[in-house]
Amino acid sequence: MKLAIVPERCSGCKLCEVVCSMSHFNVVNPRKSRVRVMVLYPQPVIRMPIVCNQCKDPKCADACPTGAITRVDGIVKINAEECIGCEQCVISCPFGAIYTHEDYNVPFKCDLCGGDPECVKACPKDAIIYIPRHIIGQPQRMKSVLKYAHLKEVEYWEDGEKKILRYTETEDKGTNDEA
Repeated sequence: MKLAIVPERCSGCKLCEVVCSMSHFNVVNPRKSRVRVMVLYPQPVIRMPIVCNQCKDPKCADACPTGAITRVDGIVKINAEECIGCEQCVISCPFGAIYTHEDYNVPFKCDLCGGDPECVKACPKDAIIYIPRHIIGQPQRMKSVLKYAHLKEVEYWEDGEKKILRYTETEDKGTNDEA
């Protein structure tokens, strides 16, 4: 299982940060959250939660001089007893998903709440979802199939109700004005 982010759904409410800090540090302090919502202005406005990708080959672990970062049951973890607080993991994470706080000597990152992520349950827009790894890339696969089939919508049944899922154009079909 893996956390997946859907930035288009994120409202920037930062409830994920609140529940994360409460869950791990028993305090409402977004700076102590293991997920951070980045918000960029002015145009386009982008809101995107940043979480650990639980990489199969974690660069943070490669950078750790003491071997304090290991992968256990699919979760990349920092062993606080082995960590020397050099913050090389923070620098080496390509996603910026390892954080520090002045109250703690050891960096911290998402640990998937032991397999039941609180941020997923708290997100009112489903911008953070917990999915099986084999689902990753499904939107790109669907887009490829729809492009091949020239489909713009698909009918399906859900809970006994007929629904229509409409897809946006997959490429610009501009006109060629050259004569």
